Amino acid sequence: MIKDNQKYFNRAHLIVDAIVVAISYMLAWYLKFESIFAVSDPNVNALPMETYFYALYFIVPGYVILYYMQNLYTPKRATMRRYEIFNIAKANTIGLIAFVVALYTIKQVHFSRSMILMFYFINIILTTVSRGLIRRILNFFRRKGYNLKYILLVGYSRAAEEYIDRITANPQWGYVVRGILDNKVPRGTLYKGVKVVGSIENLEYILPENKLDEIAISLALSDYDYLEDIVALCEKSGVHTKFIPDYTSLFPSNPYTEDLLGLSVVNIRYVPLSNTINWLEKRLFDIIVSLIAIVITSPIMLIAAICVKCSSEGPVIFKQERIGLHNKPFKMYKFRTMVVQKEKAEKKGWTTKNDPRVTGVGKFLRKTSIDELPQFFNVLKGDMSVVGPRPERPQFVEQFKEEIPRYMVKHQVRPGITGWAQISGYRGDTSIKRRIEHDIFYIENWTLSFDIKIVFLTIFRVFIDKNAY
Repeated sequence: MIKDNQKYFNRAHLIVDAIVVAISYMLAWYLKFESIFAVSDPNVNALPMETYFYALYFIVPGYVILYYMQNLYTPKRATMRRYEIFNIAKANTIGLIAFVVALYTIKQVHFSRSMILMFYFINIILTTVSRGLIRRILNFFRRKGYNLKYILLVGYSRAAEEYIDRITANPQWGYVVRGILDNKVPRGTLYKGVKVVGSIENLEYILPENKLDEIAISLALSDYDYLEDIVALCEKSGVHTKFIPDYTSLFPSNPYTEDLLGLSVVNIRYVPLSNTINWLEKRLFDIIVSLIAIVITSPIMLIAAICVKCSSEGPVIFKQERIGLHNKPFKMYKFRTMVVQKEKAEKKGWTTKNDPRVTGVGKFLRKTSIDELPQFFNVLKGDMSVVGPRPERPQFVEQFKEEIPRYMVKHQVRPGITGWAQISGYRGDTSIKRRIEHDIFYIENWTLSFDIKIVFLTIFRVFIDKNAY
């Protein structure tokens, strides 16, 4: 069974890493002092080879410990490749800094710093390659039916089906679901080849047979009364147990937890911008970008204002009530692109393709998004942000909050001139549901670099968006 062999595999993996670290170090020493690229400067090559190689007694175990601290010895079945590479680079960066600090501490000034830097890059490359080869070898054996992990699901639920979906789509993980235990779904019910094999009470007789690698508890919400007894039974048997909650649709992929004097509290929605430092960082970004945008586009806005005024009667700037941060209304500014109409007519709906209300000048302004430029003044006022979910009119907010799940989550941050949904193509008369999914992804994964990325993508995508009418 895998649970019997995993510890031997981890030990072998540790030895491989230790060998790779030693080879990388020796290769860096060779390239620095013995290869055709070797430097003959006597000050650089003042230390004997034995001194350099003596450092391996500290480097090899030190790097193995760093790899362990970066979770590089956890099972690889469902670990994303990019996360592993990131952790390898992170461990090596910490090792590089620690190595240099140690040399300064012992006042070893003749140890080649360039050789250390070469070792840093070589070790990242060789470790990444070696682990990639190991991953390929394991995937090969799993496809052949070896190195498999056998799992029993306890509870038939949406979470159980989603778990089976992912395992079926990724055979290289080496997971095999033996069956499902459930009290309500009839025995023999099939889902993608996985059968309901009995009731939850059968677990008491299955566990002592010791033929399973894992138990995955995937109870439906209505069956959570069984949870405590099932966990106690699994812990008593010693089998590795997972819990797959049936309320994942309510939570982000990485829920934010708090520890209140030993009590675990899970936040339904983690919003990075609720952090004061993040909020200040974004606000400063908004002010700088909006000021630059206003200065750069001021000639364009002047020309647009003249064209709007000459094209039809009415004000140059159109002010429309929208719902912003914390569900508070504000007046959003735009260049007027339609003929002046009564308030009742204005509320009839979105602008559609070839809408007769749109003026000739208005069509051009909408197509190029020039009509949105006055919103940089909204940003300066603090009503909006440069990047964020697009604000909506009150009547549509009232409608969508009843029709679209999690629609109101978007109001936990300031609305934006552009956003992740807009540069992904969900602008104008497009799917509201998909737009909200993108908005929530942005809210949960906000970083300043994400904002910068969206701003640059906006320049190339939104201005020529075919969904802008």
